Amino acid sequence: MRSPMRITIKGQVTIPQEIREFAGFRPGTEVEFVIGDDGVVRVIAAGQGRGVSRLDAAIAGLRGSADRGLSTDEIMALTRE
Repeated sequence: MRSPMRITIKGQVTIPQEIREFAGFRPGTEVEFVIGDDGVVRVIAAGQGRGVSRLDAAIAGLRGSADRGLSTDEIMALTRE
């Protein structure tokens, strides 16, 4: 999958949606640029190269997104139903 992009004067690049979806990048995902021994620059989710699974990254991206104003007791009651 190749998609040429232009770097802005500020050094920013927009990652195309199809690549973000394929890589599992969600809003708020921290990424790292890694230069391999072969000279290829890879963009990975921060921590991915250190045993963090794609599932862990997805869960981290969802953290705090389900705030619906429920108390802890109400949430516990829902999980027990």
